Amino acid sequence: MAASGSEACFHLLLHCITIACTLLLIAHLFHKKSKSQEKHGFTHHPLLGVLPSLIKNQHRIHDWITDTLLTSPSNTSLIRGPFGIRGYMTANPENVEHLLKTNFENYEKGRRQKILFHDFLGRGIFNVDGELWKMQRKAASYEFNTKSLRSFVIETVQREIGDRLVPLLSNVCNGGGSVNLQDVFQRFTFDNICSVAFGVDPACLHPSLPQVPFARAFDDATELSFGRIFYSAPFAWRIKKLLDIGSERRLRQAIAVVDDFALSVIRSRRKEIAENHESNYPLRNDLLSRFMAALDDHNGENLERSSDLFLRDMIVNFMLAGRDTASTSLTWFFWLLSSHPAVEDTIRHEIMEVLAKRRENPKGVAFNYEELREMQYLHAAVCESLRLYPPVPLDSKVAVQKDVLPDGNVVRRGWSVDYSIYAMGRMKSIWGQDCLEFKPQRWLKNGEFVGESPYKFVAFNAGPRICLGKEMSMIQMKSIVACIIHGYSVKVDPGFVARYTLDFNMRIKGGMPVTLTKT
Repeated sequence: MAASGSEACFHLLLHCITIACTLLLIAHLFHKKSKSQEKHGFTHHPLLGVLPSLIKNQHRIHDWITDTLLTSPSNTSLIRGPFGIRGYMTANPENVEHLLKTNFENYEKGRRQKILFHDFLGRGIFNVDGELWKMQRKAASYEFNTKSLRSFVIETVQREIGDRLVPLLSNVCNGGGSVNLQDVFQRFTFDNICSVAFGVDPACLHPSLPQVPFARAFDDATELSFGRIFYSAPFAWRIKKLLDIGSERRLRQAIAVVDDFALSVIRSRRKEIAENHESNYPLRNDLLSRFMAALDDHNGENLERSSDLFLRDMIVNFMLAGRDTASTSLTWFFWLLSSHPAVEDTIRHEIMEVLAKRRENPKGVAFNYEELREMQYLHAAVCESLRLYPPVPLDSKVAVQKDVLPDGNVVRRGWSVDYSIYAMGRMKSIWGQDCLEFKPQRWLKNGEFVGESPYKFVAFNAGPRICLGKEMSMIQMKSIVACIIHGYSVKVDPGFVARYTLDFNMRIKGGMPVTLTKT
């Protein structure tokens, strides 16, 4: 009852603040000189900056950013936030290279982002800078480059396809053929990342499509953490957290479930190691076991970094990267494929050519590493989909010291510089006049895949922070696509319109219902 009273008082206070801000906004909107616009770029209002335009366009925020940056000769625009907060938004590859490589040390995550995501991501690799980031990056880089981990990932993907995905899709076909494909991909990738990260199988893709508490809590923690940026008045989330009400209470509860699961697995693994102390270490191939071994090698340097909580942060960060990005990418891929039957036919033909070379199990649905590497056109099609619909559409950095971008824009200390990966895929100056078209052949030369500069194609980040799991992610996506296209025909309802969510990952709002039939 007390919590309910506190929540009511909070919402009354927030309502008063909202009314005051609305009146201020109306006064400025109706004043002839209430707004100004740079020669090129975003429209700004006194005190409120770009906020009114952002609110107006939040349902199409990435397209609004793209449209705005297209008006600037350098594809960069100044952003004034409420009460004078300043920064830049850019889709200029030279600026991106400067941020992510040339002057990497001067651009950090920033204090605000670290605070917003600390409760969920803690001191994990995606929420830290400096020495703590370097230590995790070094440990992770070594493990991700081992052949044993790559083999483990391939085996895990193949097992999930054979034991879960194919039986589920067959059941869908036999039961009417309709399914939410985005939900299927989210379940697949969650099972997969839990196996790779923890060595634990939550069985989200079981034919009964169960509700798994850990998976639900992970989703909620991700969404609510990101919601602190867009769905709360400035500092409102802090008050809600203090009072333990609303979204902050749900966030606390979700993180508690994630922590209980993660810490129980970590403690169980420590017990397993203690009972098998004479065996070779690590005992398993999952990331948790590998990170435990790597951190224990440096145990004398910093005991805190070998703690259970720090291991929890490391693993949760890699789960966030490996789960939603892959499922989101796959959903947009099949959305694009639904309106490009010629691309689907070409991929199917390539798959048949690969299968024709087999001596054993010519009709098998699991493809090995070498077979996947042969699928050059499929690789190009996946990259082309990522160009148009990157799972993480926007990233942000904060300047440690004053700087000048390659296009001449001056960045003051503490200013943010955001780069729109979504907009970069829609720039004629980068990709040519046909930049809005889905054309896998733009990545091919004489039938072979030819990659682009990572500062032009930033779907996997670039520079020192380039995605360590890039190859493994491509293996997973190509394996799933090849399996589905080889065995099934996927039809999206002609009347369905895909709209993206305003979230950390650019998922399709409400999922994507499709009809499946066996080929």
